[in-house]
Amino acid sequence: MMKMSKMQKRFSRTGGAVLALSALVPGGVAMAQSADAQQAQAGQLETVTVTAQRRTENIRDVPVSVSSLKDEKLDVILSGGQDIRVLAGKVPSLNVESSTGRVFPRFYIRGYGNADFSTFASQPVSLIYDDVVQENPILKGYPMFDLANVEVLRGPQGTLFGRNTPAGVVKFESAKPSLKGTEGYYNLSYASHGTTNVEGAFNIPLSNEWALRVSALRQHRDDYVSNTYTKENDSLEGYNEHAERVQVLYKPNADFNALFNVHQRVTTGSSRLFRANIIKPGTNDLIDGFDADKIATNGLNFQNLKTTGGNVRLSWDLGAVKLYSITGYEAINQYLSRGDIDGGNPGNAPAVPFQVETAGSIPDLKQYSQEFRVESKNAGPLNWQAGVYYFNEDATGTTDNFGTNGVRTTRVTSQQKNTAWAAFGSVNYAVNEQFTVRGGLRYTKDKKDFNTLEAINTTLVGPSSVDASKDKINWDLSGTYALNKDVSVYGRVATGFRAPSIAAASTSVPITVADAETITSVEAGVKADLLNRRARASLSVYQYDVKNQQLTVVGGNSNVNKLINAAKTKGHGLEGEIEGFITNQFKVALSGSYNFTEINDASLSVNKCGKCTVTDPINAAGRVVIDGNALPQAPKWIFNASARYNWPLAEGNLFVLTDWSYRSKVNFFLYEAKEFTGKALTEGGVRVGYNWAGGKYEVAAFGRNITDTQRITGAIDFNNLTGFINEPRQWGVQFKGSF
Repeated sequence: MMKMSKMQKRFSRTGGAVLALSALVPGGVAMAQSADAQQAQAGQLETVTVTAQRRTENIRDVPVSVSSLKDEKLDVILSGGQDIRVLAGKVPSLNVESSTGRVFPRFYIRGYGNADFSTFASQPVSLIYDDVVQENPILKGYPMFDLANVEVLRGPQGTLFGRNTPAGVVKFESAKPSLKGTEGYYNLSYASHGTTNVEGAFNIPLSNEWALRVSALRQHRDDYVSNTYTKENDSLEGYNEHAERVQVLYKPNADFNALFNVHQRVTTGSSRLFRANIIKPGTNDLIDGFDADKIATNGLNFQNLKTTGGNVRLSWDLGAVKLYSITGYEAINQYLSRGDIDGGNPGNAPAVPFQVETAGSIPDLKQYSQEFRVESKNAGPLNWQAGVYYFNEDATGTTDNFGTNGVRTTRVTSQQKNTAWAAFGSVNYAVNEQFTVRGGLRYTKDKKDFNTLEAINTTLVGPSSVDASKDKINWDLSGTYALNKDVSVYGRVATGFRAPSIAAASTSVPITVADAETITSVEAGVKADLLNRRARASLSVYQYDVKNQQLTVVGGNSNVNKLINAAKTKGHGLEGEIEGFITNQFKVALSGSYNFTEINDASLSVNKCGKCTVTDPINAAGRVVIDGNALPQAPKWIFNASARYNWPLAEGNLFVLTDWSYRSKVNFFLYEAKEFTGKALTEGGVRVGYNWAGGKYEVAAFGRNITDTQRITGAIDFNNLTGFINEPRQWGVQFKGSF
């Protein structure tokens, strides 16, 4: 009856969500209308362009629910040296989390993602950096710096971006070299816990045809967590990270363009701190007296990572068409993350039932991709693009276990080879000045070969090798209708798929293969520039059905990782965004989303946790039935709000800015338990600063998580009530300059 009640409430909840979020648009319009009409010209918003459809277009004309982050929006959230997880909740329907810290982010769009932490994990949200897909989750964590734009594309993107994009795409575009002149910037900040963030870029025209852009990032945080078990003060939670990118542009004429890019990343520091028994039994509260600056662990916690990569992007203007070539190479040269998974120690509080210390490593990963795409340049109503794509990955991953003395007890090394190729095409047709239709097809063939290379001091069950292969045709169809020059509506039907995934064997679970999952999504929306572009708003509604969704079963009663498929998963919701000037000096932005997800498979059950209060039904075998549950790490509600007020002064501008993000509660696992339901999380930031010389220089004081909110954001369930928490409060100062 409990599961039936969830389904019965679904439609009433959706109706309430529609009313709540749709109120953003008229309310925002009313605020914008209160602004003095005489100041409208000075307070206009800039036009936002995106490449969601592989062409540069006004965001209002794109038939996809898409958000764009750039300039000050990015600078504010990154001011305290944060990594890519800081994007969580900053746009509608996006969540990002990790059980491995900075080096292994997991993305969720519209509640749809994957909590798999294994070396070979795949995700239904693709991250694309400078037109090159970053397939392995570790590659997805490359830092954000010197960026022209970040785009979040919600919903299946299987036609233009390919496999493993059924939930959506997060797309990064670096600032490019320019022939126009020497320019650059530097950005320095210092904050709590000795956190430093140093970022800069330098653009140099080498001749009339060549230009160079060099970008670099340095991040550091002191260790500030003391280990009371080893009596080491301030020994954990620090990090050092640096990343560099060098780009060279060759543009001999208006018809040819070549952009060369090489980059690297080096990260060292603590791995994620798992904290034993920090959850109060029977609740999702932190225990009384919890101190985030202390831990009592007997294991090692550290990470080392080095990645390198490069790409070459070529374009030829051939008159009637434009030809593109995108060649990408990414490598993980070194990766080792070791952690005390039980989070405690043998004897002293907090005691744990048994010791679990593990390490994951990638001694070698190489990824190569190649795309050729041709795009029409017709002046008439019909335009098209078509292309072919090839992907090849060869990865070796190792899992180690350690005894209480820190000596390795077992090792399993596996190798996965993945090849994929695709052919795709898309057509746009302007039926008239108001109505444009778009459609696309993509055929993909994906193959994986998985082998166990070694098993030291352990006996694995099942075969030592498997392979999986899948071919799939995806399609999309959309229409955009301009109600007038400022307002357009759109509708879209799209499909996508995630290729089969494979997880390594253990002593109790053989190599598991999850079959390909597929999605069909329907969405509709409205996008508008308001009041002579003093405000901008969008609202979208969607519904999707996933067949054979790949789910990851972790823990329960042992440290295992197993893949399964759910027969069906359903989702629906809506997303809204509005920003605008209330006065010429006062700008506000609001966004929000409601995402409902539900697993529909009465046959699925998982092992229950050892020490928690399960609220789902238990079947005759003592396993937890997960039919009707929401997906893990899928908050129903996400809200974001920011406001900026500017005071013009004789020589510059004084400003104050605040931003707030909220996400509702989440389940950490496939089953529901009181202890493993993360509380709602609200985090706020503030920034007070002064800029001068036409904005060339800026000094500011800032705070992140200013209320010092502490929340459990993830857990380990097979041993005890172990959890990990969100980032601490930070206060800092920042100086920026450009030339």
